[in-house]
Amino acid sequence: MAAYIEPKVLKGFRDFLPDAEITRRSLIENIENTCRSFGFVPIDTPAMEYAEILLGKSGGETEKQIFRFKDNGERDVALRFDLTVPFARFVALHRADIVFPFKRYHIGKAWRGENTQRGRYREFIQCDFDIIGSDTPASDFEIILLIRTVFKNLGVDVNINVNHRGLFNRFLEHIKQSEKSVEILRTVDKLSKVGEDKTRESLTELTGETNARKILEFIGAKGSFTEVLERITELSGGDCAQAQRLASLREYMRGACEDSDSEPFVLNPSITRGLDYYTGVVFETFLKEMPDIGSVCSGGRYDNLAGLYSKEKDSISGVGTSVGLDRLLAALESLNKMPSVNRCKTAIACVEGEKSGQYHALALKLRKEGIPCEVFTDPCGEKNLVKQFVLAEKKGCSYVIIPGDDSSAVTLRDLAARQNIDTNISDLIEKLKEKI
Repeated sequence: MAAYIEPKVLKGFRDFLPDAEITRRSLIENIENTCRSFGFVPIDTPAMEYAEILLGKSGGETEKQIFRFKDNGERDVALRFDLTVPFARFVALHRADIVFPFKRYHIGKAWRGENTQRGRYREFIQCDFDIIGSDTPASDFEIILLIRTVFKNLGVDVNINVNHRGLFNRFLEHIKQSEKSVEILRTVDKLSKVGEDKTRESLTELTGETNARKILEFIGAKGSFTEVLERITELSGGDCAQAQRLASLREYMRGACEDSDSEPFVLNPSITRGLDYYTGVVFETFLKEMPDIGSVCSGGRYDNLAGLYSKEKDSISGVGTSVGLDRLLAALESLNKMPSVNRCKTAIACVEGEKSGQYHALALKLRKEGIPCEVFTDPCGEKNLVKQFVLAEKKGCSYVIIPGDDSSAVTLRDLAARQNIDTNISDLIEKLKEKI
């Protein structure tokens, strides 16, 4: 006999029981349907890639968090830490097979060896949607509008914070701090986590007191979208292409929304995104009722990321975002806004084991009529039906169908009412359509 092995799960990883998994898949299905309604198409990529592919342009903390190892063939491989970098490799490899602009969505697992906390795990699901092959403000706006629609369809109110990395870089050049842009961007990106005092202290060490004050003035600009845009444009040295792109986004927002004042678009100069591959418009999405949980959807423009894996000289510009599903689920649970679990509500009792084929034939008829139905497999006999009633209730069923000796006669058990209704197949179907 084999030695006992304790059943346990790695830190940062989880099992999902049926109710939790049904809820998670329901959210994924909702997001997927919204993406398809915008004309986005699905793709998939391997969970494991060559390490050089994933580390090509990640940088920062991500490189420290990646799950990297040698496989049995002594190849240097790693688990993907997001879905954007594999997508860039995908585009470079399949460029001849893609029609540009290419609108894709990808829902899958990713892995990072980071410290676990509420809504943040080492194995998690990301829901990404991107437009690649278009460098227009309209494509930036479509991603932002898709974010808004995804959360609206989930019944969640959000604020979508927008900024432009290029405008921030122009500001740093204006104050002669562009050579420290990477460190400054990462410092500013942590503002919401560490607070203004710690950010000021870090910026002062990097750039000096005067420049730290100027940077805090830039990222702290307040007011309406238009007012903030005018202020940060002024601080950056005047009108420029980056400011004009943000102005275009604002016009699109006004054109697409019946009441722009009630829409969740905010120009926030402190939003920079820490990853190196973002180059243009960036955005982060926060729940209005729970902003402290952090961004539940973030992304931006990543010009020519695919060029890192391609010999072609012409660049392929892209823009996209990612919904952090696990963080969103944690927030919905805290807000008591979890979607109801939609389990199968009808079961067919197994009275006689030798008639299982007939029971499944009945179940097929019900499913063809759009009525989900489970067939129990262990015979109970007519005198022990209570056991199957109890089983059905534990499974979340509302009704049990008890087949009769006559193939057309059945009894419908209403579990909540503790009531039996004698009927036939045709009437049964109509009754269940009304009740379910």
